[in-house]
Amino acid sequence: MDTSMFLARLIGPVLVVLAIGLLVRQDSWRSMAKEFITNRPLIFLTGFLTLLGGLALVNTHNVWEAGWPVIITIFGWLAVIGGVARMLFPETVMGVGQKMLDNKTYLTVGGVGEGLIGLWLCYVGYIA
Repeated sequence: MDTSMFLARLIGPVLVVLAIGLLVRQDSWRSMAKEFITNRPLIFLTGFLTLLGGLALVNTHNVWEAGWPVIITIFGWLAVIGGVARMLFPETVMGVGQKMLDNKTYLTVGGVGEGLIGLWLCYVGYIA
């Protein structure tokens, strides 16, 4: 099994589960997120872990060719950027997070998008 296939099988189901949880339990997730964005040490810790995971992805899978594997590369680079932002600019992350939570449709749109990407990765990883 090549690296792209392995990562699709790893990331796809995680995104699907997260999306289902986000769409089914929006009030609970919104409440949890409000607590999260007020906790600087937690933001820093998740930034560190996100940066670490993102660097692991881009160092093992930095594929910029047309086709579905580029989704994994983009996911990795977004994780790197998100991790750095959480570690270096926690106040900005807190402000952006609050604005996103204030918008009622954000969680729905985010959950649907995350679910579709996860389903696509599951499809290419397990079925195609």
